[in-house]
Amino acid sequence: MITAIIPTLNEENFIEEAIRSVSFATEIIVIDSFSQDQTASICKKAKVKLIQREFDDFSSQKNFAIDQAAYNWIFILDADERISAPLALEIKKVANDPQDFVAFGIYRNFYFKNIKVRFGGWQTDKVIRLFRKDKCRYDGKLVHEEVLCSGKVGLLKNRMDHYSFRSQEQYEQKLEFYAALQAKEIKKSGKKVYLIHQLVKPAFRFVVLYLVRFGFLDGKRGYVLAKLHAHAVLNRYLLVRRN
Repeated sequence: MITAIIPTLNEENFIEEAIRSVSFATEIIVIDSFSQDQTASICKKAKVKLIQREFDDFSSQKNFAIDQAAYNWIFILDADERISAPLALEIKKVANDPQDFVAFGIYRNFYFKNIKVRFGGWQTDKVIRLFRKDKCRYDGKLVHEEVLCSGKVGLLKNRMDHYSFRSQEQYEQKLEFYAALQAKEIKKSGKKVYLIHQLVKPAFRFVVLYLVRFGFLDGKRGYVLAKLHAHAVLNRYLLVRRN
């Protein structure tokens, strides 16, 4: 038996499909950060377990929802991710017979306006999303949180689809949100930030994504993604220095 958990904030256009995507789960929990749109209403109609909690960081949100789960095997799905039928079958199979694994990683396909991105680092994008709650826990980072596991971690064969880039405006807003969280994390750590960080690190991110990770092979899509991520790095350090 599996509990699927979906963190949300203003996902009215995507939450129904996300819920359908984890219909293989015995229990579905939506942990919502008090959305201002119809996300909560849609979840209530779908008869999933809705928990609303003020957002502090991703790890705390997910760990809180995990503590409410009725079952030991947890599957985490973002609202912009989708599970194929073969992946759903594989998830159920390994949860029923995990061998000696306590968690499983999943590769993701990244989509740019419904077109698959093949390079720029997204081809190796992998996350741990299926795990035992008695052996795994999210750490305390504000952003880019990790699952810490006490035991062996396996890898699923099928990939998950990630439709993060719906429009340029939406993706820029998402990156700005992450940049603000990362700036907060840097300030909290006490690390010093200088002008050179603003000059060098954005350029370095662009070069890595566009050239080193072959983003240029995706044409205009690769350029746009590299540019947006470089700008997000710049925003991160601007926010730190302003505050």
